[in-house]
Amino acid sequence: MNPRVMNPRVEKVKYVDHHILEILFVNGESKLFDASPYLNFPIYQQLQDQGFFRKAKAANGTVVWDDFTDFDPDLLYLESVKK
Repeated sequence: MNPRVMNPRVEKVKYVDHHILEILFVNGESKLFDASPYLNFPIYQQLQDQGFFRKAKAANGTVVWDDFTDFDPDLLYLESVKK
């Protein structure tokens, strides 16, 4: 049986600019994530508010805003680009 290989989890997150986050992963990689393509999905519509978007924080290995709004950590790693 092969263990499932997971992508690195989020250690820190910082707001950069208009729906862009700088994410530091536990493996030391720092990458930029653009949330813009996801903002029309109902679960992410509140992230269109820049004041709310700036409240991003790292918790449980991913980026969260409140109890209902977060991103899958694998998506964050795979869709982010190196700085």
